[in-house]
This record gives sequence, C-alpha cells and structure tokens, in this order.
Amino acid sequence: MDIYVIRHGQTPWNVEKRLQGRSDTDLNEVGREAAIRTGKAFSEVPFDLVFTSPLKRAKETAALFLGERKVPVIEDARIQEISFGVYEGLTCGKDNYSIPDPEFHSFFEHPERYQTPPGGESLEELGARTKAFMEDIMHRPELQDKTVLVSSHGCATRGILNSIRSFDMADFWHGGVPKNCSVALIRVENGKPSLIYENRTF
Repeated sequence: MDIYVIRHGQTPWNVEKRLQGRSDTDLNEVGREAAIRTGKAFSEVPFDLVFTSPLKRAKETAALFLGERKVPVIEDARIQEISFGVYEGLTCGKDNYSIPDPEFHSFFEHPERYQTPPGGESLEELGARTKAFMEDIMHRPELQDKTVLVSSHGCATRGILNSIRSFDMADFWHGGVPKNCSVALIRVENGKPSLIYENRTF
C-alpha cells in the first residue's frame, strides 16, 4: 500500500498567520494553483481512494489535486486539524501576536510544554486520533494493494507521520511544519510502514 499525504493549499489565514484549527476557511488563489500543480506532478499515480479531512480547505485541495480523475472520496474527522479552542482566528506572527498566552509559541518551539487553550485539543489527543486512523487504514485487507491519497492539515499531517515512528513529544515537529501542498509518501509492506519522503513541493 502506498499512502500519499498532502497538506492543504494556502489560505488567507495562513498568510495572516491566524490560527485556523477547526475554523472552516477556504483556499486562496495561490493555494488553488498549488493544489492543481501538485496534482499534475502526480498525474501518473493510480489513486484508488481518497481520505480527506471534512474541512473545506482539505476537501478542495483533494478535488483540485485529482482534477478529472474519478476517485472515491471519504471524509474522516480523525484527520482534521487540531482545535485551538478560543484562540482560533487570533494571530501568532511576531509582528501581529494577539494570543493571550505569551507562551503559546511553545506549540512550535517546545511542544512538550504546550498548554492546550480553553476548549482546544492537546497534541496527545491529536496524536491518538491520527494514529488510530493510520492503524485502521493500514490494516484493512481491501486496501493492502491500493494507492491512497490523504488530504489533511499541518499539525494533523505531522501526527500522521509521527504515528509510524517512536518519538518524544519534544520532537513532535521532527522535520518541521509541513508546507502548504507538500506531499509525503508512506509505503506499507507486510503491515510495516516506512516513510519514503516528506515535504515535497512542486
């Protein structure tokens, strides 16, 4: 089984450095163009099935990536983005920081110290659901010889990639935050997954 994991294309909130989380934002034109361009780079890959986050930016990325290809698409909430609770929509850039918690930067810099915002989801919770998703699809008998596309988000994609390795929470962002429309490939052989590449952009 080959599992291609793509992060959604750019959104206006990405540009503004707003925390998106579960907020259902749309792609911008840069994001749409990148999704189409990336899909063309994989035009020869025979995808059998698509799993997508139920959030619009991931669904649209998958649709634009596929273009005219007719591939079954399944929405799965286990691969939606982490929730930032009451902080969603706030800006986290160095020049426009509006988050009440001055230590929020730990989310990226020291994830082992990250304090979940009110109403939000912890990195441990995200890791548990993304791992459950991967364990599920990797062991479905009907998918063993298939090629699958997974359309997700920055933190959720890292959770998916982390699910196939051992790591300490301090190393959650191993390899960095996946770029918009970057692609990773996980190959599963005899039930054992291996990361072939990640963060490829086109």
